[in-house]
Amino acid sequence: MKHFITKPKQWYLQAAILWALLRVCVSAQAGEPFRFALLTDIHIDINAPGPTQDLRNSVDQINASDSIDFILVTGDIADKGDGASLRLAKQELDRLQRPYYIVQGNHDQKWSESGCMDFKRIFGYERFKFEHRGYLFLGFPSGPLMRMALGHVAPEDIEWLKEELRHNGFDKPVFLVSHMPMLPEDVDNCFDVTDAVRSFPVQAFLNGHYHRNRFETYDGIPGFVNITNLRQKGRTAGQYNEYDVTADSLIAYTHPVGLPRYRWAAIALGQRLGPAAAATSPLRPDFSVNEAYPMVKETWQVALRAGIYSSPAIDKQRIVVADNLGRITCFGHQGRQRWQYTTGARIIGTPAIGRGVVVAGSADGFIYGLDARQGTLRWKVRTQRPVVSAVTIRGGIAYVGSGDHIFRAIRVKDGTILWSRQGIRGYVETRPLVNRRMVVFGDWANTVYALRRKDGNPLWEWTTGRQNMHYSPAGVWPVEAHQKVFVVDPRRVLTAIDARDGHEIYATKQSVVRESIGISKDRKRIYAKTMRDSVVCYSALDNHPRQLWACHVGFGYEHATVMLPEKDGVVFSSTKNGLIFAIEAKTGRLLWKHKVSNTLVNTVVPLSRNIVLYTDEDGFLGKLSINNNH
Repeated sequence: MKHFITKPKQWYLQAAILWALLRVCVSAQAGEPFRFALLTDIHIDINAPGPTQDLRNSVDQINASDSIDFILVTGDIADKGDGASLRLAKQELDRLQRPYYIVQGNHDQKWSESGCMDFKRIFGYERFKFEHRGYLFLGFPSGPLMRMALGHVAPEDIEWLKEELRHNGFDKPVFLVSHMPMLPEDVDNCFDVTDAVRSFPVQAFLNGHYHRNRFETYDGIPGFVNITNLRQKGRTAGQYNEYDVTADSLIAYTHPVGLPRYRWAAIALGQRLGPAAAATSPLRPDFSVNEAYPMVKETWQVALRAGIYSSPAIDKQRIVVADNLGRITCFGHQGRQRWQYTTGARIIGTPAIGRGVVVAGSADGFIYGLDARQGTLRWKVRTQRPVVSAVTIRGGIAYVGSGDHIFRAIRVKDGTILWSRQGIRGYVETRPLVNRRMVVFGDWANTVYALRRKDGNPLWEWTTGRQNMHYSPAGVWPVEAHQKVFVVDPRRVLTAIDARDGHEIYATKQSVVRESIGISKDRKRIYAKTMRDSVVCYSALDNHPRQLWACHVGFGYEHATVMLPEKDGVVFSSTKNGLIFAIEAKTGRLLWKHKVSNTLVNTVVPLSRNIVLYTDEDGFLGKLSINNNH
């Protein structure tokens, strides 16, 4: 008996055969050998010719080879994150005669006068994806974004990874590209990344950051950490890495400029980790500290699904937060959303609420004034560059810095610029200190400025005396008491400055502080977080450093830029690894600590001694309540 195939069935059979052939072709194609180069940690500085020459030499050597298909550039492009250096880097990279794909590093993201917008404008993207000979390459940023903390992959970037991998499926092998190694000492949510990708055919991570070659394993996934392009000691040129993809292996070589390449690592390809390997991973954070302080409860928590790098702004009726997607969102004090307004780019600085208006600066170059009740736009002020500064409102006037080197005083009611002060040498990210007489703020050019509050005229300037911008007193929110302005900075120095004329009263390294400070309500005590385990308290009355107490909190190594607000006789602060803690202000006695996440918790906002609001880099707004009768 003959069997006839009808046309629909015949079409289906042909499609099935074609699909099978395509899969075979893809598998065969993924086995075709190819080679790519990897440049990392090039650290271009517009004022330093050495790194540019090293990059130029590497580009010339890569161009002279006919065996390299493309180039990966894995971060720390500009040493100071500035637009001029990024443009110079692009000028050199554009000489490459084959395609290149680039991601940001911590230097590009932490110290960025543009809130990382220059990188996107210059290179055209912040993530990349492409396919080559049966392999998918995905590149993404790994932080930290504009804050001193560990690296962090933003929640929106993890969602992007998941979506791209789901779309790719389970047959095509994948390489993941970022600057930071996916290790707990480098990326605080590395386990979120490895959990998100482990079920897919990820062959390896390709990274930079360490300035030397290292082979690592990230939660069971191979990781290649690559050597910097900068020349090594005693050499006159730099080096880069090359990767040979064969039918069954990935082989890593270092190729010094002018010398033969040498092999340093290799893995077998075609392996899949699978979800079961996560069970005994040491990467997961430890929340057992919460068992020791059961009086602390997480009352509510809201996920915004985008990174948050600023503190909540509050008044009696509402809580306002801003995020990496440029959204300003208003909540009631029970955590229910009331409204949301979207600006044109990410928001880094902490907003402020005053006279019924929410004021926030955006990396789109505008300062926004929104109706606090309805979330509608009342006004916006155009600046010439992205705004990453926090806002202070006092007496119906908003004080805010900008990336265009201008500091502004804006009437909250209608957005009128009352005065502006040009000539600020670096960009401003801090929350300005405002008192009756003056406005005080630091910048990323090693300077603290005091402007007359009524007209913005200069009163004085104080500088660290350093040339390197990385040590600037720019992240700290200055405090003031008894004719003294207090700042701490990355030099690990606590400095008291005369508020009348700007001369330095004292500078002490007695405690290893960094960029975290606070002041008591009675203006008698200064609080500072050290870089190892402790919080210290100094007298604000004396003209010499006098320590009153030190509290061992036990948070380990710490360098997050968060302040220490006091409320009702309690000092609060937080860490880079999700710990919030409270200390009795007069005695230094530790009251409690509670871990809410494993990432940077921004400066917390205590509503009373028993209620604390917080935001974190994972995109959560939350409220803690403390039952002292527990």
